[in-house]
Amino acid sequence: MPDYKWPDATRRALMGKRHSRIDGPDKVSGKAKYTQDRKLPDMLYGRIVRCPYAHAKVVSVDTSAAEKMPGVRAVTVIQGPGKEIHWAGDEIVAIAATDENIARDAARSVKVVYEQLPHFVREEDLSEAGSQIKDPEEKTEGDPDKGFKEADVVSEGVYGLPVITHCTFESHGSLNAWEGDDKLLAYISTQAVSDVGSGYAQPLKIPAANVHILQDHIGGGFGSKFSTDRWDVEAAVLAKKAGKPVRMVLDRDEELKVAGARPSTFARVKVAAKKDGTILAWDSTSWGTGGLTGAGAPPLPYCWRIPYRLKHYAVATNIGPSRAWRAPNHPQACCITMGALEDLAATLKMDPLDLFLKNIEMTAPRANLYKEELLKAAEMIEWKKKWHPRGDTTPGHIKKGLGLSIHTWGGRGHVSENRVTIHADGSVSCELASQDLGTGTRTVIAIVAAETLGLPISAITVKIGDNRYPRSGASGGSTTVGGVSASTRRATVDARDLLFQKVAPALNADAAKLEAVGGRIQVQGDPTKSMTWKQACARLGATPIVATGKCIGGRDELTNQGVGGAQMVEVAVDTETGIVKIEKFVAVQDVGYLISLKTAESQMYGAIIMGISYSLFEEKIMDPTTGRMVNPNMEFYKLAGIGDIGRIQVHMVMNKEQDERGVIGLGEPPVVSPGAAIGNAIANAIGIRVPNLPFTPDRVLAALEKRGGLS
Repeated sequence: MPDYKWPDATRRALMGKRHSRIDGPDKVSGKAKYTQDRKLPDMLYGRIVRCPYAHAKVVSVDTSAAEKMPGVRAVTVIQGPGKEIHWAGDEIVAIAATDENIARDAARSVKVVYEQLPHFVREEDLSEAGSQIKDPEEKTEGDPDKGFKEADVVSEGVYGLPVITHCTFESHGSLNAWEGDDKLLAYISTQAVSDVGSGYAQPLKIPAANVHILQDHIGGGFGSKFSTDRWDVEAAVLAKKAGKPVRMVLDRDEELKVAGARPSTFARVKVAAKKDGTILAWDSTSWGTGGLTGAGAPPLPYCWRIPYRLKHYAVATNIGPSRAWRAPNHPQACCITMGALEDLAATLKMDPLDLFLKNIEMTAPRANLYKEELLKAAEMIEWKKKWHPRGDTTPGHIKKGLGLSIHTWGGRGHVSENRVTIHADGSVSCELASQDLGTGTRTVIAIVAAETLGLPISAITVKIGDNRYPRSGASGGSTTVGGVSASTRRATVDARDLLFQKVAPALNADAAKLEAVGGRIQVQGDPTKSMTWKQACARLGATPIVATGKCIGGRDELTNQGVGGAQMVEVAVDTETGIVKIEKFVAVQDVGYLISLKTAESQMYGAIIMGISYSLFEEKIMDPTTGRMVNPNMEFYKLAGIGDIGRIQVHMVMNKEQDERGVIGLGEPPVVSPGAAIGNAIANAIGIRVPNLPFTPDRVLAALEKRGGLS
């Protein structure tokens, strides 16, 4: 039986070290090609006519003027008379033309008559939702009533996170070309190279095997790019009708309006405790929306095993559909839970770090890790030196405060298959239908292959982004690194062992006693009995070695699940302007078996920056009168800039225990805690909770005014 186990710290040459991404030079030089960079001969440009109303019925559609325009090659009606539209921006008509401006002019010429219907787009105040509220989900665990009866203190608070969008820098889109009557080539910005073809096949009535998906690079997805969207399918329909390729790419306003959003969550919470800080019970009523389906119940109380009673209301709104957003439901649950516990600590006049540590057994089975991570983060930010009771009493209008949070996530590897080929010239290729979201997937595959074969990373050619390669799962749930690394490890071990069998006679050795190190094949521990990698491969002749390795997903021993961490932040709040500045942000994270330290740290930095952004700036603002999004652009849908993120310091928990867990994904967990930690730090600084994200100046000033003063 081949030994597929991950090499331990004494045997690995590359894993766990800092390596630059292999696609970095292409990206910084502009050589990397994204979907929007792709052009084909005689390509047409697609455009969608969208409904301007949040709720309406289509009465009539007149496309005659568009069809007569020079340069217009195809027009299709997507939703005609009688169709009910449930959000502003839904697709009505698709147009393909020889020029982008012609396509825009043609879209403007389409005449659609609507019957406007009542709409509802703002869910923050549950009392205004009326019939839009679905039946509640209710759940009780333990005996919360007993806890509240025995409590010395009950802390109450209101907390909320709004709907935000994914705001990917590369908007959704695809380039579609027919190769005959029933074969489609699609360059598409997707998180699911292996899967997205089936989304074309069914509506187009062609076999899924006849859809060829290609993607070199993707400019962000964050959970919004798993499916084939209606605009992609309509572009393919236009392409067939026109007999030419059609590229359909969303404009920025379309991207923000209709390409997905993270659901909101608001909650009223009560937490009971003894006066010594022992937490006894939790009671919460929460609600939220992600569009017509509302929003599912967040996992409250997050990370803590407190006896609880929960009630959650899904609120239907006409705001467009939600999609998975990096660690679905976890940022919401974390912000509410950690905010409520920090408020409890303030009510008890207790350091929240002490409160967390006192009750840490309630976070089992992660209690020991959380304790280690909290103490390390406290050391990094100098918590005991800087923390003060709620409300900074130092002179001046700049008030500083500290906040903390803990989080968790799954991250087990998905099903993946990798085909590895060793050629007679010594070259090595890995082929799998995965995708690299910009998180370093190519680099991880190359590191694993190079480590196993005893080669430099540069010797490995990684081929991904083509659904004709062996199937690999979608990039979601932080499952990619575990899936592709396990399949790569198995494939390269098998390929290496086949090579050992070829060269063992020449070395007068047992193939089982050979090893691949430093670009050579040698008898284990005896470099005098060896040959170079190229000399070994030359013995293959005209027949290369081909080996396929698989990750089976949930039961695979090379991957695992369940990581988490602790984050702490220091903020400075200007009580005259309400502006919040991040002074220092520290994050401690366990991650299982680490393949690339530099890539892992980069994941941490990116997630924290994203967390700072949603904490301080991001919100999909809907106008209740018109039912439209009022900030569908990057001027008013704000993201954090370099001057907003402060100093970030990360620490990865790396030890034998973590190594033995196997590879676990890291993309999502560090994005969970920032909202909670920042909200707690602001409360510590100014002496009062700012209840809802984002923590914009107006909300900070409103909280200060409620407290009774702006200084």
